[in-house]
Amino acid sequence: MKFVCDGLTLSEAVMKVSKACAVRTTAPVMECIKLEAFGDELTLLATDGELAISKAIKAEIFEEGAVCVPGKLFADYIGKLSDEEVSVGTTEKGLEICYKDAASCLQTISAEEFPKLNLSIGENSAVLKQGELKKIVAQTVFCCAQDDSRPVLKGCLLEFKDCLTAFALDGYRLALADVPIVSKSSETTVICPARTLTEISRMLTDDEEEITIFTEGGMLLVHTDGMTVLSRLYNGEFIKRENVIPTRFTTVATLSKAELVSGVERAAVLIRGDKNNLITLDMGGGLVKISSFSDLGNMAESVPAGIEGVDLTISMNAKYLLDALKALDEESVTLSFNGPISPFILQNAEKKGALYLILPVRNAQ
Repeated sequence: MKFVCDGLTLSEAVMKVSKACAVRTTAPVMECIKLEAFGDELTLLATDGELAISKAIKAEIFEEGAVCVPGKLFADYIGKLSDEEVSVGTTEKGLEICYKDAASCLQTISAEEFPKLNLSIGENSAVLKQGELKKIVAQTVFCCAQDDSRPVLKGCLLEFKDCLTAFALDGYRLALADVPIVSKSSETTVICPARTLTEISRMLTDDEEEITIFTEGGMLLVHTDGMTVLSRLYNGEFIKRENVIPTRFTTVATLSKAELVSGVERAAVLIRGDKNNLITLDMGGGLVKISSFSDLGNMAESVPAGIEGVDLTISMNAKYLLDALKALDEESVTLSFNGPISPFILQNAEKKGALYLILPVRNAQ
């Protein structure tokens, strides 16, 4: 195999594909990027067994072939050659990389050892605008679980019906959002790893362009602009959201998102490093009082609000509140409560396309 291409183009492709390389594995080939040179294209492919990413770029191919090269090492090295034209080819010693009057060599693994991947799935499909897909990913994935105690919660439940609905939770908070779809072949529900959705979002560059999501046999595939993401889907049961999201409330506060965010961010400075990252909201008399207490000091300030229902004092994790507020996109937001120890809801004041539920914390103060 031998090809010549622009270093920047190659570097960008390698960086995207390397996100799917395994980090710690007993199979060294899973830490590799597979390079395939055929026709006038170089295709880079990596997988860790759950996520696979492929990227095709134009290159001048002198000798067709395929080989696997250590992904992180290759990415780090090629990243230093983004300003050069590079010539890459296989020799008896490994993968030779030439630029200017210099050359280097990396160890390789036979392409035959790389896992076989099916990149032609398509039993179910749904078409939506790239901008809508990016939006719903940004609105939900931060609420997915990070630990492995319940692996299914590391993904988003995606429902392809009249619209695309995404549901994510980690045991302390949940996100629910929906966006319109252009068309679908059938109604389907899948649980997609949050990591996969994040990588898909990164590959979307034109909000008005359409993109098709394919699912089949426990796999999901997305392809655009020479790049393909293939992912295993999770199997398992999600909590039924109708059982945990309240529909009636005893206290409802509507106020400026910007003012609330600014106040919570200032309150969070004093509790930085505290285990519970705890702030308190005290609602009543047309005001929401934001306060925090720590060994470093205390803070209290008030924000004007329209308040309906009973007065209320409630404490919560500041980060969870800020994450949800920053995912909302209207100038005014609504917080809805059912007492100091019941989960509460955050939404835009007008368009209710996204909803966040957060568990409060009992305040020992």
